[in-house]
Amino acid sequence: MHSTPLKGLPSPGSKSKEESLRKCLAPILPPSTKPPIEPNFKPLDYVEVLAQIHEELEASPNHGKSDLYLLQSQVFRGFGEVKLLRRSLQSAWKHASTVHEKLVYAAWLKHEKRGEEMISDLLSQCSKCMQEFTPLDIISEFSPKAASNDLSYPPISKNQEPLLQCGSTSDHSSDIVVFHIGEDEIVCNRQKVATMSAPFHAMLNGCFTEARKRDIDFSDNGISARGMRDICKFSETGKLSDDLSPDVLLDILAFANKFCCEQLKDACDRNLASFIHTEQDAITFMEYGLEEGSQVLVASCLQVILCELPYSLQHEQVAKLFFNIDMRKRSIMAGSASFALYSLLSDVAMKDDLKSDKSAFFLECLRECATTSRQKALAVHQLGCVMLARREYDKAERLFDEAVNEGHVYSHAGLARAKYKRGYKHAAYDEISTLLSSFKQLGWMYQERSLYCDGKEKWLDLERATALDPTLTYPFMYRAAVLMREQSAHSALIEINRVLSFKLTLDCLELRTCFYLALQDYRGALSDIQAILTINPNYMMYGGRVGASQLRSLLIPHVEHWTTADCWMQLYDRWSSVDDIGSLAVIYQMLESDSGKSLLFFRQSLLLLRLNCPEAAMHSLQLARQHATCEHERLVYEGWILYDTGHCEEGLRKAEESIAIQRSFEAFFLKAYALADSSLDPASSVVIVSLLAEALKCPSDGLRKGQALNNLGSVYVDCGKLDLAADCYVNALKIRHTRAHQGLARVYYLKNDKAGAYEEMTKLIEKARNKASAYEKRSEYCDREMTMADLQMVTELDPLRVYPYRYRAAVLMDSHQEEEAIAELSRAIAFKADLHLLHLRAAFHECIGDVAGALRDCRAALSVDPNHQEIMELHSRVHSQEP
Repeated sequence: MHSTPLKGLPSPGSKSKEESLRKCLAPILPPSTKPPIEPNFKPLDYVEVLAQIHEELEASPNHGKSDLYLLQSQVFRGFGEVKLLRRSLQSAWKHASTVHEKLVYAAWLKHEKRGEEMISDLLSQCSKCMQEFTPLDIISEFSPKAASNDLSYPPISKNQEPLLQCGSTSDHSSDIVVFHIGEDEIVCNRQKVATMSAPFHAMLNGCFTEARKRDIDFSDNGISARGMRDICKFSETGKLSDDLSPDVLLDILAFANKFCCEQLKDACDRNLASFIHTEQDAITFMEYGLEEGSQVLVASCLQVILCELPYSLQHEQVAKLFFNIDMRKRSIMAGSASFALYSLLSDVAMKDDLKSDKSAFFLECLRECATTSRQKALAVHQLGCVMLARREYDKAERLFDEAVNEGHVYSHAGLARAKYKRGYKHAAYDEISTLLSSFKQLGWMYQERSLYCDGKEKWLDLERATALDPTLTYPFMYRAAVLMREQSAHSALIEINRVLSFKLTLDCLELRTCFYLALQDYRGALSDIQAILTINPNYMMYGGRVGASQLRSLLIPHVEHWTTADCWMQLYDRWSSVDDIGSLAVIYQMLESDSGKSLLFFRQSLLLLRLNCPEAAMHSLQLARQHATCEHERLVYEGWILYDTGHCEEGLRKAEESIAIQRSFEAFFLKAYALADSSLDPASSVVIVSLLAEALKCPSDGLRKGQALNNLGSVYVDCGKLDLAADCYVNALKIRHTRAHQGLARVYYLKNDKAGAYEEMTKLIEKARNKASAYEKRSEYCDREMTMADLQMVTELDPLRVYPYRYRAAVLMDSHQEEEAIAELSRAIAFKADLHLLHLRAAFHECIGDVAGALRDCRAALSVDPNHQEIMELHSRVHSQEP
């Protein structure tokens, strides 16, 4: 169905292709937005840094480990490894040795997992999550001050003279002392009060006038009569009244500080802490606590504020609490965790708005708290990024230069960018050229230099950047944009599809959308916009000028309407052709209808996981749970949520609860999946087969049944029942589950039909849109020459897949080309922190007698997975060889 031309877009056939291209591409080609300088810790050799951290962790006492795990998390953040980042923060929390460290890292973990807020009730059922997210009992975390009978000022008995004699006669016929406050008289035990502190002991038993008096005027000491009565009572019982108001407690606290009554101060501190429940409570009492040095009160306020991140920082009153405080107050607030605290606060502020005053202020504080070169380098580099975003280029240049001097090589990129922004393009070019000639060459260096040159040299630098680090998306986007500008539309789409085939980013999808618009392919543009909106419903296009949802609304009248039946047919086509982005787009459109939303959201989550979008996938699972129409369906989605968050046993229980209510395909499938993952018992395969068989008896659509048949075939293969496995795969293919070709190929191979296996994988390659995994699997079923060709194709299609690098390295090692083998692994390790690559390179280093290299790689690998048994054994063996 077509309607009037879209305003701002050419309608099909209304204008020439050249005019359409010019109108649509003028704002976007070439990309006007340069790749940002990342505000992350990016060491030149991350393997070396991870190894050093691991070595320091091995030697460090427990009280120093949290800072090291924080640094480790910052390395992983620079790589975009969210799971590893969170695991490092969790390790920092587990090894926290002070109350402040526990508070900061618990809050940081909660902030990192804020996307799980909607399912906090579900996760709270797990003991691990309860420990992680339950607020700390601050009062019990701080040890109480010593009781009064432990003080070094023994009470004076009725017949004993004062310890300090000043040559005059004192009246100690009574132990009574009367404090006068206005018209009120407060009668106290002199010796009980004297034992509260050294000042009181000196006042009441020493050389002061008060030592010779029974009545003492206390009207000018800032304490009320009610407060003084409780102080006297405290001197006798060691306890404060339960009904004291915060105002009275604050007066007593100030009094306790004035007269150095530590036990009284501690009691006030704890009582005041019990009043802190809300953010406003924290704002009200934090300044009092800092002024009076009340650690328990301040920690209670801090916990409330940190637990509400990022929203609490939106209030100016909260932000000001952390600004411009001196070293004494900072020590009270965070103690030895000051750097961690301001790392968290600056991280939150920068994510909200990199250019904000809050980001700058928190980073200034972080800079002050830094105690090591690495900490200083990170703080000033991040501050440089903020100043760059604020267009304060002189300041940015000075800060990046300081970070470089602290050893952060990546800050050279910021230094060059600041020079360029100040109008010194040649100086920026020279900065990076010097870097390239002085250090190990990395992809980001060539990418950065490409910004300061033109023509063929720019193109060559971008090609080198991609060769060294294919995870950089800017080179692909620039090349695609230039090709489109030159009216090579087919080549432009091939270039942008190269990166989208292995790394889904919204800016690349947006650029492809623009290409489709220029080519008047509105269905293609709509498909990509719907994929974008699935991942980020609030995404803004064209540099923030147009909302993706708005552009979608404008496009809808210009494409043919799909009925529900059309959508299902399109979904089958895309699912069968392994087109995950296209499948996402169709599901987005199907969700506009009112029926079956929970199942569609669940399918959406599966696709998002395959596309490596875990946060969006979890959000879709949450929506599936919300839209479940019955109890047994809701339990299934809860089970998947628990399974995907690492709680396999709890997920399994949810599946069993669902089955007890009603037998369903998804419940049996979940139980089989979770059991296969959690059980190491070979006998469990029989149970898994029966569960999948039960699932197939239940109603479901062909897409899910194809997956179940494929899984069942895999179990049969593992059990050696190849004919039954083949039947499963053939039946899955009959309902267009294309991935079953891979399982059937495995059956042929195990039956010694290598040619049949090769042919089966060739069929998958012909059908699949994303072919890298198919080429990789086919490489197992041919001779070495063809294997190498297939694996080279894998690396071209998806350079992040590690098996081809490992295979090529192994071939080189077998040919006694040790240096070339290590170089092949190093090529991939440079841009991917992969456990298997590091493990294999460590083994190669051991083979050639490079103990230091092997030990370094083992330590880096154990930073990625601390519990990997084979690497632990290799590490132990190599460590014993160290001189």
